[in-house]
Amino acid sequence: MIVDCAIYRQGHRTEGPEDLSDALAEARAAGGFVWIGLHEPSEREFDLVTREFGLHPLAVEDALKAHQRPKLEVYDDSLFLVLKPVVYEPRSDAVSAGEVMIFIGDCFAVTVRHGEGAPLAAVRHRLEEEPKLLDKGPTAVLYAIADATVDHYLEVATELQTDLDELEAEVFRPDIGGSRNIASRIYTFKRQVLEFRRATGPLALPLSRLSGNGPVGGGGGVPFVHDKARPFFRDVGDHLTRVNESVEALDRLVSDILSAHLAQMSVRQNDDMRKISAWAAMAAVPTMIAGVYGMNFDHMPELHWGWSYPAVIAVMAVLEVLLYRLFKRRGWL
Repeated sequence: MIVDCAIYRQGHRTEGPEDLSDALAEARAAGGFVWIGLHEPSEREFDLVTREFGLHPLAVEDALKAHQRPKLEVYDDSLFLVLKPVVYEPRSDAVSAGEVMIFIGDCFAVTVRHGEGAPLAAVRHRLEEEPKLLDKGPTAVLYAIADATVDHYLEVATELQTDLDELEAEVFRPDIGGSRNIASRIYTFKRQVLEFRRATGPLALPLSRLSGNGPVGGGGGVPFVHDKARPFFRDVGDHLTRVNESVEALDRLVSDILSAHLAQMSVRQNDDMRKISAWAAMAAVPTMIAGVYGMNFDHMPELHWGWSYPAVIAVMAVLEVLLYRLFKRRGWL
């Protein structure tokens, strides 16, 4: 459905006509642009926008089906950018990604949002409070959404780092570090980092192209993007680089924590086996002696001696004490 539709002239908002064709013609005549925001439109709803703005069918298909990687596509009449805003749920410590598709042309900007996270109303409101920036046309919309998305990446990376610090402290706690659910929690956290990485990693190349550092067919710049906007996109790219470095560090650290946890489990299993072996050896000595004297032979040494029983018990006790002290000294008990 259409969430918002407005015409912007000289950086100021004016309500446009309901008919999209009239709104586009009015924006062209006034030297402004029209910005239409849609949320999970159906094919029928989006068909009218496609016809009026001449959007490329391949980009339209991507915008309707969603589940796209971040990318930048240049077509004859428009520019198509896919972003994946990330939402962090503090209650469940989960990361979920939505999608924002942006079409910009000479005098229009169309945004298509999928998912409940990262609404664009705040971005639109912030832009409307900066007429000088909004006067740059659809390029300002593209920059503002990209900037807001990447800035939120930094917040999510900070939250994930906090969660990882807590998980690391829990892993190395001696009382619960060997708990079985720790491994599953580490794996779940690694899946969250992977989901985050899928949103941030592929975005580096589109931002590089928007900042003028990447190859674009036919020229050094990106069509429909103002040349003076390159430093702004370069700044967003720098922020994204910081995010990607944080994600790489999180991924390496969580792998190291998992390895450390598995090593802890192995050491504890070895300790348990040594303890079991020590107790088994201590139990074997009296068992062996009792087994010898339980064979019911008539001719055995000291069988009819009056002190045989206390002597055997004393030998067993002395041997057990010696074995206990030996294993204790070696750290087996």
